[in-house]
Amino acid sequence: MNTKEIVMSRGFLTLALACAWFPNSFLCAQNDGTAPEVIDLNAKDVSMEWEKNIPYLDEAYISESPKNINDGIPVGTLAADGVNREMILAFALEIADLESERKDKTDSLLISHKGKLIFESYYRRGRQNLPHFQMSITKSYTAFALGRAMQLGYLTMEDLDKPVVDYLKEIDRSQLVKGAEEVTLAEALNMHSGVNLIRENIIKYNKNPELLKGQKQIQAYFTDSSPIPPAPRTFGYKPADPAMIMQVLEVLVPGTAEDFIRDELMGKLGISEYAWQEDTSGFPKSAAGSSFRSRDMLKVGMLIKDKGKWQGEQLISEAFMERAVSPISLGWGTNYYGYFCWHRMLNHKGEAYPSIELRGALGQFVFIFPEQDVVVVATAHGVMALLQEIPARIIPAFAQ
Repeated sequence: MNTKEIVMSRGFLTLALACAWFPNSFLCAQNDGTAPEVIDLNAKDVSMEWEKNIPYLDEAYISESPKNINDGIPVGTLAADGVNREMILAFALEIADLESERKDKTDSLLISHKGKLIFESYYRRGRQNLPHFQMSITKSYTAFALGRAMQLGYLTMEDLDKPVVDYLKEIDRSQLVKGAEEVTLAEALNMHSGVNLIRENIIKYNKNPELLKGQKQIQAYFTDSSPIPPAPRTFGYKPADPAMIMQVLEVLVPGTAEDFIRDELMGKLGISEYAWQEDTSGFPKSAAGSSFRSRDMLKVGMLIKDKGKWQGEQLISEAFMERAVSPISLGWGTNYYGYFCWHRMLNHKGEAYPSIELRGALGQFVFIFPEQDVVVVATAHGVMALLQEIPARIIPAFAQ
């Protein structure tokens, strides 16, 4: 009988016995060791293609007592009150099993409870110091950068109801399609701009990216779109909307949007080892293209849980943060959308629990379960199963 069979047949109450019998198993040997890292890492090199060259770990790293690495994240233990340790460890074991029929490609799983990191694990391509490439979570970071600008007085909540083109003075309004001048910041943040480029125009810009430099990018969206219907418009998930927000940020803040994000958002969170690719506009990408470490993703989740506060400082306007993570409109199914953030109601034993979620295609997630005071971060390559599995496996461990 192997370690997995022991655990699966008798439960993790027998973990100590399993470790005594199999001291070199991935589950036991890693708990007190140092988390795996990429050697000679330059965060600026990270991309989706670059990550494919990272070899799988020989053994998963699973820690019930994460180490304090002086990155601003308080640490605790999985044995804390109110946590079903066995449930969490059983889930981690399933993730780590390379022979599982799940075909799982999870790379990291981190959990904080009551403001402390109590569980940290890395699998396959996961490394503690690796900024994992982010798809649509980049949209969320873009929204929070605007919220930081609001906290610093560069705009107000009322300004969100002003048209996007009012901020972009280089836009030639005479060329805009009908309805373009009515699209507001709030509508763009909620994916309700109504912009719809026809295929021929998309091909044109792909072949001539110089036509999208600077504010020409938004000019193109508003000029070559089909006529934009009056509000309320339908939800439409597209890169045009976050691009509008990034361009408005560029004109609102002193210096550049890139500098502002680095100094006033990431810098304040103690995040320095990250990458953020440049868009064809010359500004930071906004729909996808950033790279962040799992622990730094956890900081963003903790920032959301604490309504825009980090270590006692209000980094993001509380009013903006509350709006950003609220269920403003229905996206699809039971998934509601705020300002580039998702919101669902989940059920466990007849009780409904809110779930605030940052999501990236192919597997990057930040979950905030407010009623359990829990933040979960997971990264993967090529799978979205965690979108359903994490709520199903984590909420029961904290909602006894």
